[in-house]
Amino acid sequence: MAKSGAARKAPVSGAMQALAGGGNPIPDLDKLIHERLRLGIVSALAAGPSLTFNELKKSLNTTDGNLSVHARKLEDAGYITCTKSFEGRMPRTEYRLTETGRQALEKYLDHMEALIHAMRER
Repeated sequence: MAKSGAARKAPVSGAMQALAGGGNPIPDLDKLIHERLRLGIVSALAAGPSLTFNELKKSLNTTDGNLSVHARKLEDAGYITCTKSFEGRMPRTEYRLTETGRQALEKYLDHMEALIHAMRER
């Protein structure tokens, strides 16, 4: 996700303008991604082509049920895809970040950068 060249300047949204005037910037955040485990899932998937269920579970230090629930929400939103197969007799679940998910993560990160930048300029 790193961009080469000069540092990017995050776009200033209406929420950032509201922040300057004491408004609440939270409504512009993608609440689906903002949740800690879901942010971890999309971030981990953005770093490579795909991860298995067990790789995600281990890297995020979570339970089967918790990962399943949050991955399903991301899948329902079209942010990730889930492919189930078998390796021999063992089931294998593999997740990939979709282009929609990559764009949503990029927008979320841009928004967070703008928030940080605005708060540091105060």
